[in-house]
Amino acid sequence: MTDQEGADWIPPGADLSRPSAARIYDYLLGGAHNLAADRAVAQKLERIQPQVASVARRNRAFLRRAVRFMLDQGVRQFLDLGSGIPTVGNVHEVAQAVDPASKVVYVDYEPVAVAHSFMLLKDNPNAQALEADATDTEAVLDSGPVKDLLDLDQPVGLLAITLGHYLPEVEGVFGAYRDALAPGSHLALTHLTNDFAVLSDPKIAETMRSTQDHIYPRSKAEVLALFDGFELVEPGLTTSANWRPDRVAAVVDPEEDGLYAGVGIKR
Repeated sequence: MTDQEGADWIPPGADLSRPSAARIYDYLLGGAHNLAADRAVAQKLERIQPQVASVARRNRAFLRRAVRFMLDQGVRQFLDLGSGIPTVGNVHEVAQAVDPASKVVYVDYEPVAVAHSFMLLKDNPNAQALEADATDTEAVLDSGPVKDLLDLDQPVGLLAITLGHYLPEVEGVFGAYRDALAPGSHLALTHLTNDFAVLSDPKIAETMRSTQDHIYPRSKAEVLALFDGFELVEPGLTTSANWRPDRVAAVVDPEEDGLYAGVGIKR
């Protein structure tokens, strides 16, 4: 695969030399919207931990299950923070398959992710993308896409999938979004931890320091704190593969799973 600087999914002026987590994740999921610098980092991560692509796939599967759970609870609008590059099983696809009127706003600061989202959503009146840093909570919540599509006086599904571990200061960010949401809103998140063997090698964090997205693994207690104001639903805070798996056979040893995962409801 070669990079094409003029490709329609690469916005003008994008820095093609600096790897990004969104494009690395795209590569690990088998996507085509990544660059040579991203693939080099992803392949280095795979040499350090051969299961890293499996962790990424299980994380993506958790996202789909969490969205379906929220839909079952009556949620019909979603705010996806750090949404990354669209791939199979996007939030709007899952939600609108259940109810075509479901509304989704994707937020990411990575230009390639947002450019591809714009392309994907151009004919979808109920889904929009926003290029913004999710930590600028005021800018996100006051943005045109959020004001156009989401009614914050009604329950929202807030998705923070592999977002928190890219933020050095995280509780205030999650708290600001929580405070803006109506009762009945849901929070779904996954978060990298060193509590389990699979992703605890310090060389993983060291490798990610060569990208624009450093990582900050957190303990179970620290991840639980991000659900302050939300009541965790069963099975509580577990790992991505083990949160309400579609099949009993899908259960994975937490030591091999690597990401904490949970869904909470704002009462």
